Amino acid sequence: MKSIRLFALSILAAGALSGCGGDDPTGPNGNGNGNGSSDLEFEFTGMIAPGDRIEIKGVIGEITAALASGNQVEVRATKSAQQSDPAGVTIEVVEHSEGVTICAVYPDVPGEPPNECLPGDEGSISVEDNDVQVDFVVSVPAGVVFVGRNFSGSVEATDLESDVFASTFSGNVTVSTTEIAEAATFSGNVTATIGLANWGRDLEFTTFSGNVDVEVPSSTNAEVVASTVSGVIVSDFPLTGILPNQQQGTLGSGGPTLTLVTFSGNIRLRSGPAS
Repeated sequence: MKSIRLFALSILAAGALSGCGGDDPTGPNGNGNGNGSSDLEFEFTGMIAPGDRIEIKGVIGEITAALASGNQVEVRATKSAQQSDPAGVTIEVVEHSEGVTICAVYPDVPGEPPNECLPGDEGSISVEDNDVQVDFVVSVPAGVVFVGRNFSGSVEATDLESDVFASTFSGNVTVSTTEIAEAATFSGNVTATIGLANWGRDLEFTTFSGNVDVEVPSSTNAEVVASTVSGVIVSDFPLTGILPNQQQGTLGSGGPTLTLVTFSGNIRLRSGPAS
């Protein structure tokens, strides 16, 4: 693999945050703990307040999140590789004022800034000739915001009961929640189900090469803007537009904007149960 510099997608900006941590965080969120039981496995368990977030920043691998049965966040990471040494990739934990960020951090690349784990859109990771894959599995309690950022690999966060923000560069993004969500990929499909009908912000679902399939409650109040260059738009809601691949409309009484965009692919806007 050539040396690459990985940056988070701006659609999922969460603001500048401060903080630092290691494998055993004990900060404003209380009794979190992280430990690497071996060179191949990592586990974290901790309490995160409702409204704060658990953020996973991967590079190569899959990120999978599901609803927790209790009130603790649980994160498990498994490393594997064909050629590179998995021990060279560390899993770092950063506690900050808005939650916990957990990153896969690869060895520094000569001539590039040091790799480090930073919350939100801060920081980036360089990777050179390293095939270590880190797969994350996350249990997210109701009310705890989930943020999943990846580069090569899918992000899947399903059946959650909190806000979800997910992105990857290469891979599919699949999300479903009783609350709001945003999702983005460059190469892959975006599939999302939102359970909340009234939002306090604009929402975007975008890909460059792939399909966008989004379900919102039939009682949603929002403005819709949908656009594709090479594809078609199908909607359960009435949308209008001069061109079949550029449509817009008002859902209910209107409100924040729902943006659906793909360059090469189809768009489907589905009507779900009323909220």
